[in-house]
Formats: sequence, C-alpha cells, structure tokens
Amino acid sequence: MAIPARDLDEAYDFYVTKLGCKLARRYPDRITLDFFGDQLVCHLSDRWDREVSMYPRHFGITFRDKKHFDNLYKLAKQRGIPFYHDLSRRFEGLIEEHETFFLMDPSNNLLEFKYYFDDRMMY
Repeated sequence: MAIPARDLDEAYDFYVTKLGCKLARRYPDRITLDFFGDQLVCHLSDRWDREVSMYPRHFGITFRDKKHFDNLYKLAKQRGIPFYHDLSRRFEGLIEEHETFFLMDPSNNLLEFKYYFDDRMMY
C-alpha cells in the first residue's frame, strides 16, 4: 500500500515510534515500512488529505489474535495516538460481529484495526 505523507519525519514518528512498525528503507521522498506484515510506503506529497473522511478511503489490519488487537489498542491509548473513532463493536449478535477502532496519522490517513469474533468473517 502507498499513501501520501505531508512530512516524512512525522510519518516515521507515527508509524515507527508510536505504532511500532519496522522501518525497511528511507529515501528523501519516501519511507518503506513493515506494517504488521504488509508493506506500507509513505510518499512525501502535497496531496495529503486536508479533510478527514472515513469513507471511501481508509486501510488497516484485521487481527487473528484478540490479544494482539487489545495490545495495539492499549499501546495507542498509552502513547496518545489520535483516534478518529474509539473502540466500538459493530454488527452485534450477527456472525460478522467485530470490534474496531480507527487511528489518524499526521497526514489524515485513517487506519482501521479490527478483530472478528468468528474468524470466518475476516475477509
């Protein structure tokens, strides 16, 4: 996944220092990260979103392990990472019931993190 970043130092601080992602490479115009096992590239750009909207554009991770989901939520709270939408439960009582929260990076990119109680609903 490739996303715009208004400032690479801010992106580094958010993704590496706060979220704990691993820096793979850094160039003057981008950083490449290990984002929970997937590649994320933050490209320096003046086209970052100045208005924040969850739909249609957001990205994230669906956790298989509830403990990992809970640990990331606690970490985000402890480190003061900005939440776009705090922890909530969606589709209660249905097979697709899940917990979710949204974080917002410094360039207004929205990150959704989910945990489905029935792992058949992950994808």
